[in-house]
Amino acid sequence: MNDVFGAIHAAVQTVENNPILNISIFGAFVAVTLFIVIRASRNNKTAADYYAAGRSFTGPQNGFAISGDYLSAASFLGICGAIAINGFDGFLYSIGFLVAWLVALLLVAELMRNTGKFTMADVLSFRLKQGPVRMAAAITTLAVCFFYLLAQMAGAGGLVSLLLGISDQLGQSIVVAVVGVLMIVYVLVGGMKGTTWVQIVKAFLLIGGALVMTIWVLAINGFSLDTLLGKAVEMSPKGEAILGPGLQYGANPWDFISLAIALVLGTAGLPHVLMRFYTVPTAKEARRSVVWAIWLIGLFYLLTLVLGYGAGALVGPEEIAAAPGGVNSAAPLLALHLGGPVLLGFISAVAFATILAVVAGLTITAAASFAHDIYANVVKKGNVPEGGEVKVARRTVIVIGVLAILGGIGVQGQNVAFLVALAFAVAASANLPTILYSLFWRNFTTRGAVWSMYGGLISCVVLILLSPVFWGPADGTSVFKVGTAIWPLNNPGIVSIPLGFFLGWLGSVTSKKDEDPKLAAEMDVRSLTGFGAEKATSH
Repeated sequence: MNDVFGAIHAAVQTVENNPILNISIFGAFVAVTLFIVIRASRNNKTAADYYAAGRSFTGPQNGFAISGDYLSAASFLGICGAIAINGFDGFLYSIGFLVAWLVALLLVAELMRNTGKFTMADVLSFRLKQGPVRMAAAITTLAVCFFYLLAQMAGAGGLVSLLLGISDQLGQSIVVAVVGVLMIVYVLVGGMKGTTWVQIVKAFLLIGGALVMTIWVLAINGFSLDTLLGKAVEMSPKGEAILGPGLQYGANPWDFISLAIALVLGTAGLPHVLMRFYTVPTAKEARRSVVWAIWLIGLFYLLTLVLGYGAGALVGPEEIAAAPGGVNSAAPLLALHLGGPVLLGFISAVAFATILAVVAGLTITAAASFAHDIYANVVKKGNVPEGGEVKVARRTVIVIGVLAILGGIGVQGQNVAFLVALAFAVAASANLPTILYSLFWRNFTTRGAVWSMYGGLISCVVLILLSPVFWGPADGTSVFKVGTAIWPLNNPGIVSIPLGFFLGWLGSVTSKKDEDPKLAAEMDVRSLTGFGAEKATSH
């Protein structure tokens, strides 16, 4: 078996990338997913259909969709690249993302499903003043979605550029624009139901493709992890350092601590993940979907260890760093070295589906937040004509798509796993404190909610703008390759997350309790028992 895989591997190593074959596989995949989206969109009549897919998905279906939503370009492209270049420190992303999911399961998932209707703001404003809390929640949701979208668009640009052999900046920018337009079409046509089916298909393909590549890599190395790691050490200019911690974060352990806090706490505040729980009919199905999701996500993150070191051993860190898309091209290049242009085309199409599915989920979440929270409940105060909310949501999709395209062009070359970590920091700083206080602290007030969300968001964004992410040397990966960063850490979580919790407490103890006692009691009963959750009425 080992000899057979070795012979195949040696034969295909000499095969060059084939852009025409790649674009054919890529085009076929887009056509199939677009057909699925159009078929699924036929019943998109009401807001519940457009935002929550008519609450028609089963637990296992939603479990696959959650894993399809959660396993983003950061998981597949970014983590594989980070492990290939920095070894063990890159795998810390996998550990952080997986542990984070357990936090989301234990603390917020079912309670949010039982209490809300379409968006995170439904829960946060349930027993407090509607206007200011909804506005703050919508703004933080839009901010998280924007940072997450940047990561996906950067991944898309690098991936399709690799497929087509495009290495110049202008060509990659055009690719990002095309991906953005395609994303807008998917969400406008399909709504949440179409998006969910794309996520389910993508989860099957991504986990299946990763499993095949993992077995192939292990087979080449005699199913010996020691042999694989030995080859990775030989290929890496950093030698045995890639097998231990500290290669990427050893110089500044505070940066690692900040990243770890953001990864572990961020998922529970990600609005596009929380919104997935509204697509199932009952709390029981929500629990089932979480169990399925954890098994699928856990399996995938174990595979990234082999894929990352496999890319380091078979492709080499220097070839990966020099490719279009840089560090994000590790997994596609590994596919090229294993199975030639056909496997590269398939894996790249899967990776593109990954990006498209996550981007569609983010876009519909952001559109729902603006249309449902700001337009319907703050501007119109609930007096919205039939179909008006969905019309506004569709217009919002176009605006978000244009912003995502412009932002994606600006962050070309950044590691997508790293960019997603920034989105996690914003979610953990601006959303998580308010979610936990709303669900578990009866003395939480409107002022506490507003201070927590705005304070966490502003501190997080300001620290990112002052950090090495934006300012650095000309040969680095910063957005502006000039000057020196004022704030030394790449990730702001170590400051902004505790600040979000502190401001929520401070705002609440310095203001009068302003919750509606009846709604507070209803929220307690509904969140803990699920009684009344199926009605999911808005106030």
